[in-house]
Amino acid sequence: MLVPAFWAEARLQQWHGKRQITVHRWGWSDSSEADAQTMADARAAQAMADLQAGHTVARRERKQAYNGAQGLPIREEVLARHGSTVITRNAYGAHCLNTPDVVFADVDFATQAPARLGWVLFALLALAIVGTARTSLGGWVWPLAVLAGGLASAPAAQALYRLWIGYQGGHEALARKKVQAFVAQHPNWNVRLYRTPAGLRLLVTHAVAEPTDRLVQAFFEQVQADAMYVRMCNNQHCFRARVTGKPWRMGIDSPMRPRPGVWPVRAEAMPQRTVWTQAYDQKAQAYAACRWLGDVGSGTVHPQVQPVVALHDELSRAQQPGLPLA
Repeated sequence: MLVPAFWAEARLQQWHGKRQITVHRWGWSDSSEADAQTMADARAAQAMADLQAGHTVARRERKQAYNGAQGLPIREEVLARHGSTVITRNAYGAHCLNTPDVVFADVDFATQAPARLGWVLFALLALAIVGTARTSLGGWVWPLAVLAGGLASAPAAQALYRLWIGYQGGHEALARKKVQAFVAQHPNWNVRLYRTPAGLRLLVTHAVAEPTDRLVQAFFEQVQADAMYVRMCNNQHCFRARVTGKPWRMGIDSPMRPRPGVWPVRAEAMPQRTVWTQAYDQKAQAYAACRWLGDVGSGTVHPQVQPVVALHDELSRAQQPGLPLA
């Protein structure tokens, strides 16, 4: 995991035959802006050399924070460091906990019926209409069957899906069963469960591990962790948990300025950003990012995991049940 404190950009122009070409590259450092600039210059020079040699090279690196950053360091403002754990501010203003080896997993509840269920119902409804009305409707039967099946299949699928979820005890109960099934196969594991506005957050406490660990990947698959989250864990070599609310869930309608909120921000734009972040941070104190539900498993807490659990629960206000979730 790499979350640099300093960023710099290099811009290099050279002639390539009769054309002038320009490359832009970012550099980063935990030591100083000067070191970040040195790295940016070196990366720009290498990119230019590759272009001059005839290789296909992107001339500009997209300025992205976390999602979609494709393995580059996390480009977010560093708010605090606690050993190897780093607290950052993401592109829409929320605080995020980043850790290289304490396993978190995001599980979003699927509120929409699976598409294949809709297709199955569509086919069954269409065939039922054809079978019952073929004689009376003649050549119109197939167009009407397709129309009626299309109109009725989606709401029917959603209704059946809600009934099935209810029969299973609800989304949270289903998600718990998946965690319990995994822990039953790995009895040394211990998983803390937290309720979030959209699902569950899982925090593994019995051991430290990296995202690419075989058992971690199996855990992600078993509990059906969010696919984007899993991909970014692998790309960024870290686990991540948002510990303050999303602005729009707290009634903050205006986005963080300037846009986009990717770090670093121009010096002249910092006052505008500071006004927004101060207002956000003040309002966020009245909300929790998640709520602790209990543990599943052995009860073991690894010594390296304990301080991360304490920090996460403090920052997310997970132990304050009276606060609304955001």
